[in-house]
Amino acid sequence: MSDIIQLLPDHVANQIAAGEVVQRPASIVKELMENAIDAKASKIELIVRDAGKNLIQVVDDGLGMSETDARMAFERHATSKIKNTEDIFKIATKGFRGEALASIAAVAQVELKTKKKEASIGTNIYIEGGTLQFQEPVQTVEGSNFAVKNLFYNVPARRKFLKNNNIEFRHIIDEFQRVALAHDQVEFDLFHNDEPIFKLRKGSLLQRIVDVFGRKLQPLLVPIKEDMDWVNLNGFVAKPEGAKKVRGEQFLFVNGRYFKSPYLNKAVQEAFDGLLLPGYIPSFFLFLEMDPEKIDVNIHPQKTEVKFEDEHLIFALLRSTIKRALGIYNIAPSLDFERDAKMDDFFGGKTPSMQNFKTPEISVDRTFNPFKEESISHKHAEIQNLAELYHQNIEAAPSKINLFEDEDFEEDLMRLPNGYWVFNKGDRTLMLDLGRMHRLVIANGNKVQNKSSVSHALLFSLEYHMNEIEKNKYKSFKKYLPDLGFQMHVAYENVLRIDAVPEGLKETQVMKFLENLFDILEYKTEEEFLHFYENQWNKMQSKSRFDFIYKNDAEDLIKDFTNLGFPEYLPDGKRCFIELPIDDFKNKF
Repeated sequence: MSDIIQLLPDHVANQIAAGEVVQRPASIVKELMENAIDAKASKIELIVRDAGKNLIQVVDDGLGMSETDARMAFERHATSKIKNTEDIFKIATKGFRGEALASIAAVAQVELKTKKKEASIGTNIYIEGGTLQFQEPVQTVEGSNFAVKNLFYNVPARRKFLKNNNIEFRHIIDEFQRVALAHDQVEFDLFHNDEPIFKLRKGSLLQRIVDVFGRKLQPLLVPIKEDMDWVNLNGFVAKPEGAKKVRGEQFLFVNGRYFKSPYLNKAVQEAFDGLLLPGYIPSFFLFLEMDPEKIDVNIHPQKTEVKFEDEHLIFALLRSTIKRALGIYNIAPSLDFERDAKMDDFFGGKTPSMQNFKTPEISVDRTFNPFKEESISHKHAEIQNLAELYHQNIEAAPSKINLFEDEDFEEDLMRLPNGYWVFNKGDRTLMLDLGRMHRLVIANGNKVQNKSSVSHALLFSLEYHMNEIEKNKYKSFKKYLPDLGFQMHVAYENVLRIDAVPEGLKETQVMKFLENLFDILEYKTEEEFLHFYENQWNKMQSKSRFDFIYKNDAEDLIKDFTNLGFPEYLPDGKRCFIELPIDDFKNKF
């Protein structure tokens, strides 16, 4: 019987390894940007085309590579970051496995131009599908220029399973933001399809957060700082009003490396206990600095998982430090951690001003007699007036309270304290969600477009501070806004000034409504934008209208809903009503 086990060729092994390292275009962005950071770059430029499917280019002004190093960098397990086993347990760089470039080159067409500072000429390398095509001298600037083209061109099955450009570019932005937040002393530029998305200058951590997420976040940030012998913690958390129902602004870093930890996320969530509505997630940007020997980052090729030697102590540190910061800034009840020195006089301090305090005096009319006839007759008169008023009100009150006030309405209808309505329809008793019913009525009659075309001028213009991503998205759909009832323009820099909004949209809802519109990365067609706009409008109207509604309005809505056939479900599968088991309720009595 012949042997069947054989050693795989290098190009096959590299493609298998690429499945771990290169999952999508964002994986390449992460690896190349981290390499640039390790090369001590002071400026990094990321150029992306078609969400990274056709081009990912990273240009840096770092140390550069020699001719030999440039070729060796694409070999498996070749790295400059570690040299022996001991180095694995004290890693101070972003990369160290020596797998990334070999994996990228196995599934794409890669070109590298690089030059060291002291060299007179650089090196140009072109690799296709893991095979070196050529290496030649080239005149280029100091640093490195990686261009990754046609990702997964030789693995059609992998390319087919990539998501649409919106989703893939969202992942690229996530990786870009993670690297940019951890290195505020490095300049970063991001271009997508030749459009500038981010231009981040050097500055403080606060300035970097504001540049990435917009000025509207700045007044919500609370500084966090705690220095201990074994760990340093600093960063920012957002006030409760900055919390959102979706994740996206939760960042944990250790020694400049972004990592994910549901366990430590829970510590932050517990620090906000009692301050957030159910389902809301606080925003935070927290940085840990500690001895590299006390953490292990060699868990997964993506390097986003980190093991701590004392994870439970990190948990307690995060929770207590954030709680204290929220207390100091009067966001949550707190002990007096930082007493104002000016108030010490009122806590036992001896100062000359204490001599001016006098004991309060009480004056009493000692001649007053409550048992005199004048006082007694006056009280009798007050009691008599109250008794007469009580009897008059009792006689005027109806003998029976009617919960279903409108006798003309054929069916019984009553509002519950929780916002739902009870409705007797024939022999069935239903609990109604009027908000969802309203969305269905609006969508069916297409009333939202007619209503939203009417503008309502604001007495005072509103200002929405856009970040760079929102600024570019605004350019893509601003032409649709006037027909929908919005009047707005870019006043200066990244400030959007809103002068008029559609009739029916409350002034307090405008900012949230715009945030929802900006939440989608790209609208390819007018139909796609209008569909999302109408969806958001229906949700906003339903939520605002049914916080409080008069009974006659509820009756009108039920009649319109009945004309639709009284459907039980929305198109997304959510129920508009449920039937109450009245017989079961009776048995409980």
